[in-house]
Amino acid sequence: MSYKILICDDSAAIRQLVKLILTTYEYEVIEADDGLQGLALAEKHQFDLIITDVNMPNMDGLNLVRELRTLPKYQFTPILLMTTDPDSQTKKEAKSAGATGWIIKPFDPEKLIAAVRKVLR
Repeated sequence: MSYKILICDDSAAIRQLVKLILTTYEYEVIEADDGLQGLALAEKHQFDLIITDVNMPNMDGLNLVRELRTLPKYQFTPILLMTTDPDSQTKKEAKSAGATGWIIKPFDPEKLIAAVRKVLR
């Protein structure tokens, strides 16, 4: 079974890196360059996992998580937040918003895959 993953990040380089890593493991990946575009894609498609940056224009990752959790089809879908900030306050906000977990950038490709596999079980 191929899982469908949405990546939301305003950095094209990060999106391309994450996509390259995930497609190597045969995950299907769709990209969004901010939270608003990510939300629109999530409403149009069904994703098995959403990976989003915290800091993005138009709609940040925390607000995206909050919006997704209001949609019945995403109440239990795993959502991973990517951040450069390892601060515990950011982690508390992410958990409160409904995030399943987080990935600290820069990340090791093996740790990314391990996190993806863990939440998709």
